[in-house]
Amino acid sequence: MKYMFEAAKTLIEDAKKIVVVQAENPDGDSLGSSLALEEILGDLGKDVQLHCPVEIPKYLRYVSGWDRVVAEFNSQADLIIIVDTTAEILLSKSLEIPGVRHALESKQVLVIDHHISASTLSFENILLTQEAVSTSEVIYHLAEQAGWNINKQAAENLLIALMSDSRGLTTPSSTAESFYVAGKLTELGASNFAIEERRREFMKKAPEILEYKGQLIQRIEYFLDGKLALVHIPFEDIQEYSDKYNPSVLVLDEMRLVEGVEVAIAVKTYPDGKLTGKLTTSQSEKLSTLSQKY
Repeated sequence: MKYMFEAAKTLIEDAKKIVVVQAENPDGDSLGSSLALEEILGDLGKDVQLHCPVEIPKYLRYVSGWDRVVAEFNSQADLIIIVDTTAEILLSKSLEIPGVRHALESKQVLVIDHHISASTLSFENILLTQEAVSTSEVIYHLAEQAGWNINKQAAENLLIALMSDSRGLTTPSSTAESFYVAGKLTELGASNFAIEERRREFMKKAPEILEYKGQLIQRIEYFLDGKLALVHIPFEDIQEYSDKYNPSVLVLDEMRLVEGVEVAIAVKTYPDGKLTGKLTTSQSEKLSTLSQKY
């Protein structure tokens, strides 16, 4: 682990121009982590561009700075940092941009993630990963070990990311270390109260979203003697609703809380045959095993 942190520190400190890349399914962790890196690396004198091939969904726009994330990709950057994924299929839209594949294959690439699973990236990279509740927790430890300043805005961004992926520090993957990091970020000036005030305002649901939630609940299927709950979210739904609210998040908690359910999965399907799954369980051992296998 110490080697990974040292390797990441060297890559960043040697670079002048850096692109921070989110996958095509941005969430609170990827957005907060990207914005935190922009702050931290900006204080180091780096020229930082934030890239995501899709628009940041409206439900994430309570996060200050979301509008600095752009679809353009600076292929002249010295270093490319990918956050919150090691799955190449989730970079498909970025790879379709002219010059991006060449940049990833010819430039230094650092991947920062908290998912302990096999990487499917086809280009060389330095991987910084540790079992944590969020990618932002990994970034906090990187900055701490490197001796980099975490300013107030960076602390807020990291806390947003941590709270998003841990659902307010309530998931099975939330550990004592997660609470410790949240406390340190609060000491650095982040206010979870202020974050929640903004988030709740943006999370107010339009009537059609509540109606759609009812449709999703009607679609839930049960397998394995009721231990597995599954809902399918087709591409048409993604196009219509994702900008207003993440369809998976609408029903996953309700699915998990059904009597007898051990694992709940929301599966999104796309026209090119790709599918992604968001899963949750009250049993952390099962979640870890499933995440590593799939």
